[in-house]
Amino acid sequence: MQESLPYAARLDVDYPEKLDRFTTLVRIIWAIPILIIAALISASGSETVKTVSDTGETLSQVTNSGAGITGGLFFATMLMIVVRQRYPRWWFDFARELTRFSARIGAYLGLLTDQYPSTEDEQSVHLELDYPDVERDLNQWLPLVKWFLAIPHYIVLVFLFIGVVIAVIIAWFAILITGRYPRALFDYVVGVGRWGLRVQAYAFLLLTDQYPPFSLQ
Repeated sequence: MQESLPYAARLDVDYPEKLDRFTTLVRIIWAIPILIIAALISASGSETVKTVSDTGETLSQVTNSGAGITGGLFFATMLMIVVRQRYPRWWFDFARELTRFSARIGAYLGLLTDQYPSTEDEQSVHLELDYPDVERDLNQWLPLVKWFLAIPHYIVLVFLFIGVVIAVIIAWFAILITGRYPRALFDYVVGVGRWGLRVQAYAFLLLTDQYPPFSLQ
């Protein structure tokens, strides 16, 4: 039998033999600067416009919101594929590096590593995305409905992420006591991140038409 090709989005994190108890204890405080940077990158904007009568009474109120760079990237990519059947390489490179940066922050918050998230270096979080050949590999109209087709994954991921929260809390206590992240919990947290990445690559980064597998592997 022919061996199946790897999925277009892959994630792995190096298992740490020893973790620092102090930085684990204050992790959420330590992470504030990098979280501010991430928020500034992905922040959305909003504007409220009011119509007021001569008597000072508000007649109408309209709020316009921007989806931020992440939402804008999704809609722009969708239009590029649907209208032009193109995925510019520089566009892909930006989306890949932003996704890698977010993954490093997620790994740090999940206590998977003591390395402070870098804006450039790979560190212990290895994330790969395959650049698509749009005309050969992607259906021109599928980007319009991929977000909808992925609904079963959203439902499963809600429960999996609840499990991640519980796993990280247990791991936090384990690291403070032993200095080690229980391997089973580590593999579970990384596996959920891997699952979420595949859904993101399919439904929002629009890198592949291959439906994401229901798997932590």
